[in-house]
Amino acid sequence: MLREIIQYQKNERDKLLSANYLPRHQKLDITSGLINVIIGPRRAGKSFFGLHYLKNNNFGYINFDDERLVNLSNYDEIISNINSVYSNPEILFFDEIQNLEGWELFVNRLARNGKKIVITGSNSNLLSGELSTHLTGRNSVVNIFPFSFNELLNASELSDETTQKDIFYTLLNTGGYPEIITKGIESIDYLKMLFRDTIYKDIVIRYKPRDPVMVEKLATMMVSNSCSETSIRNLSKIVKYNERTVSKYLLYLLNTMMFFQIPKFSFKLKEQLSSYKKTYLIDNGFINSIAFNVSQNRGKRLENIVAIEILRKISSENKKVFYWKKNYEVDFVIQSGNSIEELIQVSVNIENPKTLNREKRSLLEASKELDCDNLTIITENQTSIDTFNWYGNEKKIRLISAINWMKNG
Repeated sequence: MLREIIQYQKNERDKLLSANYLPRHQKLDITSGLINVIIGPRRAGKSFFGLHYLKNNNFGYINFDDERLVNLSNYDEIISNINSVYSNPEILFFDEIQNLEGWELFVNRLARNGKKIVITGSNSNLLSGELSTHLTGRNSVVNIFPFSFNELLNASELSDETTQKDIFYTLLNTGGYPEIITKGIESIDYLKMLFRDTIYKDIVIRYKPRDPVMVEKLATMMVSNSCSETSIRNLSKIVKYNERTVSKYLLYLLNTMMFFQIPKFSFKLKEQLSSYKKTYLIDNGFINSIAFNVSQNRGKRLENIVAIEILRKISSENKKVFYWKKNYEVDFVIQSGNSIEELIQVSVNIENPKTLNREKRSLLEASKELDCDNLTIITENQTSIDTFNWYGNEKKIRLISAINWMKNG
């Protein structure tokens, strides 16, 4: 039975390997002996990336997101059948490994025996829990998110201004999930399905919460309030559930990687951990398909797409991101080591002088406190460099369109 499943999945694997592939910017490390971990939300393209990266290697493949593999207990039988189907492959590729109970001990044992291993997972607990506990120092992590602006631009035959705008507004409004981009699937119905599927498979099945309906209600509320400050106490009041349960359900939702949070900056770690956080979505399409008052979300969509791009950068550069708030607010504070590298404000339309001055004042206030002169305002379509003076505090502020910011980094 197991051999038949692996053979069936091999046929599926070979079909995927023959399909058109839009290259990603990430790379695997299959020569160092480290376990390669590809992590990201469901349907973001982790499997497709891994398969095509390994395309010219002798590798065996098994996908554990398959109900027929739920009750596997003899893990040595997995290896013997993979060896049989793939003729003793050099590399083992385990897809959605978190569905295999005790996977971390199994993978660790294989790695100790010299096997080259690639795994994927749709749950960030792979990093914070099982992975860090059992694979410390023996893994290389690659994050795969829905397509980025530069990935789509590099895959396009054209790079003119019209093409760049088309790509930008696609990501801004409908998002970058691969099946929407490559197959032209209608985004709203697809993302509603993906939203429910993620909650069911990655939360209801995995954690068995007492109130699954409340999990979905909390998730929907978080989408509608994305880019806004939230706290466990406020969420508890809104959904009318106790704080302990809301805290637990929120952790489940963050583990799916559909959501991520940015803490408020403070020089005191305790204040960072206890303060309000701002919640963002891994793909703008969820705002359009799940949130309420979609027509009023233009500014929210721009801020969210900037947050996603910052997350990509800090994931690979070992940096941290915060927001800052005192009398004024700055959307993003980028920290590198012990210093603040850049302060970023996002504003859809700064044609109104009052709006522009408010954004500049916020940056100058934060600049003075955080000792950072690299100040940026990301707009929808304006680019320039301004010198701004406020009560004797004068700084240069870069205004840049979102397209140019994403394109040039």
